[in-house]
Amino acid sequence: MAVLRSLAAVRAAPGLWWRAARASLGLQGRCLGRGYSVDAAQGFSSSVQSPPTFGFLLDIDGVLVRGHRVIPAALEAFRRLVNAHGQLRVPVVFVTNAGNILQHSKAQELSALLGFKVEPDQVILSHSPMKLFSQYHNKRMLVSGQGPVVENARVLGFENVVTVDELRMAFPVLDMVDLQRRPKTTPLLRNDFPAIEGVLLLGEPVRWETSLQLIMDVLLSNGNPGTGLATAPYPHLPVLASNMDLLWMAEAKMPRFGHGTFLLCLETIYQKLTGKELKYEGLMGKPSVLTYQYAEDLIQQQAERRGWAAPIQKLYAVGDNPMSDVYGANLFHKYLQMAKHGGAEERGASGLWKQRPSATQSCASILVCTGVYNPKGPEPTRPTQEAEAAPFHGHRDFSFSPGLMEASHIVNDVNEAVQLVFHKEGWAL
Repeated sequence: MAVLRSLAAVRAAPGLWWRAARASLGLQGRCLGRGYSVDAAQGFSSSVQSPPTFGFLLDIDGVLVRGHRVIPAALEAFRRLVNAHGQLRVPVVFVTNAGNILQHSKAQELSALLGFKVEPDQVILSHSPMKLFSQYHNKRMLVSGQGPVVENARVLGFENVVTVDELRMAFPVLDMVDLQRRPKTTPLLRNDFPAIEGVLLLGEPVRWETSLQLIMDVLLSNGNPGTGLATAPYPHLPVLASNMDLLWMAEAKMPRFGHGTFLLCLETIYQKLTGKELKYEGLMGKPSVLTYQYAEDLIQQQAERRGWAAPIQKLYAVGDNPMSDVYGANLFHKYLQMAKHGGAEERGASGLWKQRPSATQSCASILVCTGVYNPKGPEPTRPTQEAEAAPFHGHRDFSFSPGLMEASHIVNDVNEAVQLVFHKEGWAL
């Protein structure tokens, strides 16, 4: 069962994207001149600063950086967040849907860009919650992605992994799209290759055609790609995936394909070939509730290490992507409200999360205009004009929900987001 099936609909019906939903609800969808939404400009406090009872969940791409360039507002934001001793004034966790890098490498990268020491345990990659899926850690898993995929898999606890390239070398006749890589002679079929027991999708690969073909071969052959089966097994082998972003923002003017686009290709091919739906044992990364639970626990640990006695009660999630950042923060807020009234599972999504009792009461979503979200784009159409409406960009397993894609606040950049939160919490800028 996918991690969020208890909170999100199993199937995402075709619908309008979030800005059309805002129009249908009569809600605002642009950045205001001062950088604050209307409701955000009210209720500022000027009380004396005290130990923090709030923390930040900061997206990276489109919020702090664009490709390899730091966004200037991010430097301004951290001048407010870091004290004279180089320490954070409030707990901060960086929550990214990137996954093709090691956690400590991402921390070093952020440290160099932002000018202060970021610890590895302040960084959550899209696949970090896979540490909780211990029932698969000793199984032989095919791992897809790029960069240090084997090292990442082992850090997550997976002890026996096979890469797509290793599988291609073992069975050269499987990869036939690139004429230059086709074998010149027919190799002998191997019968000594141990069966694969599951598939681990850590991020977008480089050669999509190779990864799509070999992953399908593994699923259709029940883990024995050198053989053929008359009927594809169903249910198929377990599949764990992270990063559902259809798009992400780099230096280019328009968004780039993300791992969610790769997953869409895989799901479509599987459906077309088998007539059945590809199922996930776990979907991680934003907007998964499990990812936010993981982040919440790191925030609380960070506060305890700093000796801040007051529990962290409020989280502010800052992001640039309405579908992953806003939807995810609002979904987690909804989960917290359900948990408060006994309507959510005691141990979290799918019973995987065994955290301490939570003190967190709310999670507010703050949307910035420096990444995927573009307030200067064309005006949204009316919901009745479905033929002209923008499509829903979320993953198949998350239903279109206008309320979840409505940001608590819209600001120009992360610096204004920090100022907004400090004002609301009565903190000095």
